[in-house]
Amino acid sequence: MLGGCSEFDYPADRAVRESAIPTGRAAPTGTADAYTVREGDTLYQIAFGAGLDFRDIAQWNDIEPPYVIYPGQSLQLRPPQGRQSQTAATPAPVQRPDPSTWQWPLEGEIVRDYNPGSPGKRGIGIAADPGSPVLAAAAGEVVYSGDGLPGYGNLVIIQHNARYLTAYGYNRALLVDEGATVAQGETIARVGASDARPGELHFELRQRGEPVDPGDYLP
Repeated sequence: MLGGCSEFDYPADRAVRESAIPTGRAAPTGTADAYTVREGDTLYQIAFGAGLDFRDIAQWNDIEPPYVIYPGQSLQLRPPQGRQSQTAATPAPVQRPDPSTWQWPLEGEIVRDYNPGSPGKRGIGIAADPGSPVLAAAAGEVVYSGDGLPGYGNLVIIQHNARYLTAYGYNRALLVDEGATVAQGETIARVGASDARPGELHFELRQRGEPVDPGDYLP
């Protein structure tokens, strides 16, 4: 079991998010086209922070499953000349769960709507009492559980299939570890709070690395 304090959308993180380069507890190294792996990074986390599909980064850097990366390794975040995006070149089979199988991660008022033009995080904010259980929107594998992405606080990312990821930020406590298999509706975290936000979950749904409006999928 993992746990930690809550963290919210600090203005100081905005420039970092807008650069679309994932950072963490230490200063990042690299450029907008490259990233140097730090201790504790995962390919999923790096791809999520850069708004990319992890398979594209793996292909561009010749990384094979299970996608092991090493501190100090330099990753290209853009396709080499002459090489096409894997996800664009080879459409993955449609494994999308029927929208009726998605569920809300918790019950509460939506206090931030999805904004496709937002330069930072693109998801929705759901108000809830601090400590409320955060539920998996669908079954899947936990591919990230930690606090390495500024602006997301304690974050859980679940991969549901070849197309979809969901992310749950601003948590007080994380209740699942990376690699865990979770069922739909399983409690994966606890809602956090801060002086600025009395209790809120940040929820994102991404299709091939690109944020989409969760309202188009949730019942």
